[in-house]
Amino acid sequence: MAGAVGRYLLWAAVGVGAAAALAWVFAPRPIGVDVATIERGTLDVTVEDEGVTRIRDVYVVSAPTSGRMLRSELTVGDAVAKGESVVARFEPSDPSLLDLRSRRVGEATAEAADAAVGLAEAQLAQARSQLDFVRGDLTRAVELAARRTISERALDKARLDVATAEATAKGAEATLEVRRRERETARAQLTEPGGAGARGANCCIEIHAPVDGRVLRLVVESEQVVQAGSPLIEIGDPTDLEVAVDLLSRDAVRVAPGAEATIESWGGAETLHARVRRVEPTGFTKVSALGIEEQRVKVVLDPQGPKDGWARLGHGYRVVVRIVVTRVADVLLAPVSALFRDGERWAAFTVEGDRVRLARLDLGERNQRFAVVKGGLAPGARVVLHPASALGEGAQVAPR
Repeated sequence: MAGAVGRYLLWAAVGVGAAAALAWVFAPRPIGVDVATIERGTLDVTVEDEGVTRIRDVYVVSAPTSGRMLRSELTVGDAVAKGESVVARFEPSDPSLLDLRSRRVGEATAEAADAAVGLAEAQLAQARSQLDFVRGDLTRAVELAARRTISERALDKARLDVATAEATAKGAEATLEVRRRERETARAQLTEPGGAGARGANCCIEIHAPVDGRVLRLVVESEQVVQAGSPLIEIGDPTDLEVAVDLLSRDAVRVAPGAEATIESWGGAETLHARVRRVEPTGFTKVSALGIEEQRVKVVLDPQGPKDGWARLGHGYRVVVRIVVTRVADVLLAPVSALFRDGERWAAFTVEGDRVRLARLDLGERNQRFAVVKGGLAPGARVVLHPASALGEGAQVAPR
């Protein structure tokens, strides 16, 4: 009898233990949550986009005339001095190649010029012979006039003949000189590229730096023929920077000149500060990486603060620009990560003891981290961050 009672008690104890174990396993457990405390503070509403740094004034040196630019001795980053540093050297370019027809025409023109020179030389010899002849006549006429053998008119006629012959000889000399220059012109048309005398012994034109600064870009580095007005080199002062950012037009209308801004994600640990100088009045169409056409507006900012912080940035560096468009002070702030939509309104879960309660909120301005709470929460309230879908009204929670 005692043994039966003992077995009964043993099985009863086992049953109670199993029931307790099942109750512990299936009993609801608190949900671990992250919480934050609602406090008052200042909210900055910003617009953000990628921008680039750029030198405020970039000087582009262009070719003053067509010619052959010699290879540049400069490299990107070299310092140049206004009016002293030579940034480009020019010399005349080689003549163009002649095709068969142009060569034959040029050779015929040169031969005709040679013949014209020969004709002019013959005409000059004839004029000089005629001059010698009339000078002899004048000498005899003077002697005869002294003996009153001929009339005064005959003497004047002899003098006129000499003057006429001298003028004819001078004209023949000038004609010969013209024909010789025409021959040189005709022969110059046959000059081959790279031939003797095609290039001068010295550089013809030297272009000096227009300002003090550094070389930003060598548009033309190797020796080559360039046309007048072609860009050759870009020069600027790397310490005179500005920041340009292309904002969506709907964001740009909220930005005013003088607005504060921060420069982030530029490679340095510290945050740089800037101020909006100009919002350009015209927009432009830009195609995004997804192929969507967007209307953008360029906004230009001036660096603020010590120049040492900006010294590591240069021309064309990528940065992230965050511009303050609205600032509200002494307001109740709730983390955006605690907010979710409950029908038509915003809501959050508040922690009261070990339970959560649903609080419906009236919100104002917001940024990427916080939102202004106009109603529904009081200072010091604790809200659940990143609420899980399993969380509901009255759920038991355990703050992490």
